[in-house]
Amino acid sequence: MLEFIQDAIYTVTGKKGVTYDTDFIKDLALNSFDIMNIIVIFEDHFDISIQPREVWHLHLVRDVIEYLEERGITQP
Repeated sequence: MLEFIQDAIYTVTGKKGVTYDTDFIKDLALNSFDIMNIIVIFEDHFDISIQPREVWHLHLVRDVIEYLEERGITQP
C-alpha cells in the first residue's frame, strides 16, 4: 500500500521519499489542491468516496493506510 501512495504523491507533486510517518502538510508542504488530487486518485483506483470532512483527519501516510484498511482495502 505504501508504494501505491508514494506513486500517487509523486504523480501529483513530483515528490519522493515518502514514508509511513510522512506528514502531507508539514513534510511535503502540500496544498489543498494537491491533497484533493491525491484523494481523487485513491477514489478512482479503489472505487470509493472519501468525504471532505474525513480528509482533514488524514495527516500522515499511516493515517491513509489505516483509513483504507478500515474500509477493507488492503491491496492497491
